[in-house]
Amino acid sequence: MGRLARSAVVPLAVCALLAAPMASAQERTAAPTTGFEQSDGSRWTTPEEESEFLRAVDEAGRNVSIEQIGASTQDRPLRLVRVGAPSARTTVLFTCSQHGDEPSGREACLSSIRDLGFSEDPAVRQFLRTTSVLFVPNANPDGNVADTRENANGVDINRDHLALKSPEARALAKVLRDEQPDVVHDLHEYGAKPPYYVKDFLALWPRNLNTAEGVHGESERLSEEYVRPAVEDIGFSTGVYGIWTDPETGEPIKQVAGDGQERILRNTTGVKNAIGLLVETRVDPLTEEEQADPAVNNHRRVDSQLAGITATLRMMSERRDEIATATTQARLAGLRDQGPVYFGGADNEPPAPEKVDENPPCAYRLTADQFGEVRDELDLHGVRSVPAPDGGRVVPMRQEARSLVALLLDSRAEFRLTDGQPLSC
Repeated sequence: MGRLARSAVVPLAVCALLAAPMASAQERTAAPTTGFEQSDGSRWTTPEEESEFLRAVDEAGRNVSIEQIGASTQDRPLRLVRVGAPSARTTVLFTCSQHGDEPSGREACLSSIRDLGFSEDPAVRQFLRTTSVLFVPNANPDGNVADTRENANGVDINRDHLALKSPEARALAKVLRDEQPDVVHDLHEYGAKPPYYVKDFLALWPRNLNTAEGVHGESERLSEEYVRPAVEDIGFSTGVYGIWTDPETGEPIKQVAGDGQERILRNTTGVKNAIGLLVETRVDPLTEEEQADPAVNNHRRVDSQLAGITATLRMMSERRDEIATATTQARLAGLRDQGPVYFGGADNEPPAPEKVDENPPCAYRLTADQFGEVRDELDLHGVRSVPAPDGGRVVPMRQEARSLVALLLDSRAEFRLTDGQPLSC
């Protein structure tokens, strides 16, 4: 299949998430196109083209709304795009290209917004009446322009989801707080390390041990039963992010990334009681054709991202009840204020005994000065506090995201905001 045919077919596969037919030729002609599509994949969509594309989709698409949720370090807009009903029972959030030099996720998100918003298929329209599909199509616009992993201040946004020092991470935290998505799908890219780390596409769920059992189970299912098989179905190899494998046997031999750090979005998502998924498509050329023509490589990267998006939407359709149950039960468990808190370890790495608190405090006390320093961050995380008699604040553990409180305020937490005073009840 040639590049032109592939670029016309794969994005529209999003509209087939419920086995619906492709959009008609008339619909494709009327719909706006990205710079990537206009150039047949020879270049990425420019910021100006992105703005014009989203404006056109907002004006002409059905059930599409766009709002600015913040501004980057260099004052570029951070946008949230909603396709579907705002009051839907379940919500999925796609965060696209947090790392500015990983552009394929952004392209996949832009075309997916258009394909969902312009679809006339009854099955897709019904899906969008019951599901709110959210996109942050360009989570790091400054890095995108500069072709850098970090933002304009040198901050890796995907290591800033607890401290919230960057405006980009703060905008995403506000979306997580206000929208309470059931699923968060985070799109990235990676460089291969032959011969041990060479899959076309990698995926990983939240490994942090503070992720509720039901949320963890649905997250792993999303990766292993939906997204990876969907990518393999269009001819690409897949693996688990962070795991090197023996080229002869395929057995794991080393873990180089993908731990349980709570400051990474897929883990933050799990701690905040939402199903999480990190995906990474390989940037390196795979064939002589890709080496000779970068557009072929670009298409392959975007196509695999599109397959992942489609698979996540399919799971949202097929397992809507199970997803809603898992996230609701996780939030209710926090309100019961029971069970241990983990300050280390992962689902594939037992924590050291000193990293497990079987009887955590029931609250943390902050002085007035401490509260003044972290007040905004607690608010963005949706963490509730109450006044203390001496002018300080008390942050109770009995909250929906219970373990998040300890990870933000306990002296044992590696990425804490401040050292709160543990209180017993």
